[in-house]
Amino acid sequence: MTDPNLSRRTFLAASAAAATAAAAVSGSKAGADDEPERAKLKEGAVVLFQGDSITDAGRNRNAKGANNAGALGRGYPMLLASELLRDHADPSMKVFNRGISGNKVPDLDKRWEADCLAIKPDVLSILIGVNDIWHKLNGRYDGTVETYETGYRALLKRTMESLPATRIVVCEPFVLKCGAVDDKWFPEMDDRRAVARKLAEELKLTLVPFQAMFDEAVKTTPPQYWAGDGVHPTLAGHSLMAHTCRKVTGI
Repeated sequence: MTDPNLSRRTFLAASAAAATAAAAVSGSKAGADDEPERAKLKEGAVVLFQGDSITDAGRNRNAKGANNAGALGRGYPMLLASELLRDHADPSMKVFNRGISGNKVPDLDKRWEADCLAIKPDVLSILIGVNDIWHKLNGRYDGTVETYETGYRALLKRTMESLPATRIVVCEPFVLKCGAVDDKWFPEMDDRRAVARKLAEELKLTLVPFQAMFDEAVKTTPPQYWAGDGVHPTLAGHSLMAHTCRKVTGI
């Protein structure tokens, strides 16, 4: 039987974490029950999620169509898509997931024309960075914090130049201290997170502070509850990400 006290603590942690993340961006003090006024997406809006395995979330890469549950995966893009399609109720809206497991910034760059620019999204969400350090720790990549920053900045500027009307959302890369994540990840992981935040501020893009969100959540619920291996979110973790992303972006 589920412990009702644990369930309540988890609910409160999720609410507080989402509110903290929203407040971190807006600079205002957000309450757990605050809901922003939803931004009106234009008719026929195209929303695109980009990233690595956290975004991929087991999606069917052979299914290319929009609004396809299998193509959206089992993570936060699918949860967000279902809410956007419900709340905006626009038959011409299109939501895509083009996250690919294992991707780093250079991998995004190689496929950006086909998997982003050609899609011409009105809203583009990017979550990238954890593999840039994880693969380095595993000896499969030699990228530095500096190459992450240089490559990510170039990718964002390229997108802004090609798609000047697109709203770009930079999602802060995150890890939780459990599973595969140990002391060897730090301080470099923090440095890479700082880069994402810096680029969002420098280029005046929306930032979703996922690390701040999870840091708040683990104050009352074990990190394994949100991401069993410290990197890949559980269903609860993906749900919290989707909730926070909507809080911050207002879509």
